[in-house]
Amino acid sequence: MNRKNSQKMFQQANKLIPGGVNSPVRACKSVGCDPVFIKKAAGARLWDVDGNEYLDFIGSWGPMILGHNPPEVIAAIKEAMENGTSFGAPTPLEIDLAQLVVDAVPSVEKVRFVSSGTEATMSAIRLARGYTGRKVIVKFNGGYHGHADSFLVKAGSGVVTLGIPGSPGVPDDIVKNTLSIPYNNEEKLEETLRNPELDIACVIIEPIAGNMGVVLPKPGFLQKLRNLTTELGIILIFDEVITGFRASLGGAQAKFNITPDLTCLGKIIGGGLPVGAYGGKKEIMSQIAPEGPVYQAGTLSGNPLAMAAGQATIKALMQPGFYEELDARAAWFARELGNIAEKHLPGRTCINLAGSVLTLFFSKGPVYDFDSAMTSDTKMYGRYYREMLAAGLYLAPAQFEGMFFSSAHRREDLQLALDKTESVFRILSA
Repeated sequence: MNRKNSQKMFQQANKLIPGGVNSPVRACKSVGCDPVFIKKAAGARLWDVDGNEYLDFIGSWGPMILGHNPPEVIAAIKEAMENGTSFGAPTPLEIDLAQLVVDAVPSVEKVRFVSSGTEATMSAIRLARGYTGRKVIVKFNGGYHGHADSFLVKAGSGVVTLGIPGSPGVPDDIVKNTLSIPYNNEEKLEETLRNPELDIACVIIEPIAGNMGVVLPKPGFLQKLRNLTTELGIILIFDEVITGFRASLGGAQAKFNITPDLTCLGKIIGGGLPVGAYGGKKEIMSQIAPEGPVYQAGTLSGNPLAMAAGQATIKALMQPGFYEELDARAAWFARELGNIAEKHLPGRTCINLAGSVLTLFFSKGPVYDFDSAMTSDTKMYGRYYREMLAAGLYLAPAQFEGMFFSSAHRREDLQLALDKTESVFRILSA
């Protein structure tokens, strides 16, 4: 597969942009190759600057649940764009999208839009601290909540992919107020939250972990977390930047019937445009300025193009049977993939599936927390990634991410992907 133009562009980008990319994992360092530069996309496919075609299982890291360039979303963006791209002022589109979010997500009575998932999570913890008057936040090992200082403690996603233990530039005075504990460990959870010496404002969690690979909560773990935080007056924050409108219309909280105090959203609610949001109970959200004293602002928050794209996307997701059909396709793919993996690499892989997101770990498994995820053979994943890319399948260039399915992935697309995967597994097993 010829990638001369991508190679040339990467060389040029390295002279102008740190690492040649605007988000670290895109550099493909952990999988031992250079990135391809994408020119266009449609449906479930991408085309790079050399004209190579790929079946896409990243979906812009999750938001393209309808596939690329869905007509209804493009039409909404075009209509909004004709009136202007940004005003720095309130618009009716903000109210309309806010109503859709409030109606869909059980915990959200009021919502504030921002421009990224990182903005959403950092704003949510500031709000939790302001509301409770406490300092400490608790997160979980391998949980990634954006690149704000407070979160770069035992974080997943690109931090672990690149082998970075934390990050230079983050003062000890900030991270001393962040505690990171094992995911899915009820004993450690209770021990930490009940510690009278800790001044815990909030617990933030991905209800389905997606940044150490897909890792599901053990039965009862989220309910235990909800019960403890309620009893102890600690704010519970669900980071649903990935799972919001992906796990179900109401997110993972609706799927598991757990209602957090605050919820962070992103990805899908922007329909592919940059967006984030945080919302929750009125009594807490009313502490945000100008209604209350906790300050947060953003010039491009509520951008009309993103608001329009988000509305069109959510309305499409409200069609009867959307999630049932999408999840059924992903479940079928996961079963077939498991059969192929066991045939060619017996005992060397583990598949975790949550709705329409899947991670193939090169580990015998099971994978249920950060430590078990770290048993994965990342060198093998690198070989797998390079062979799959050569076969025309575009996957996450990191073991600790997911495959995202969209409604644009037809059954024949998935069968093609399975056939190509089996060919790659034959190479890996040789």
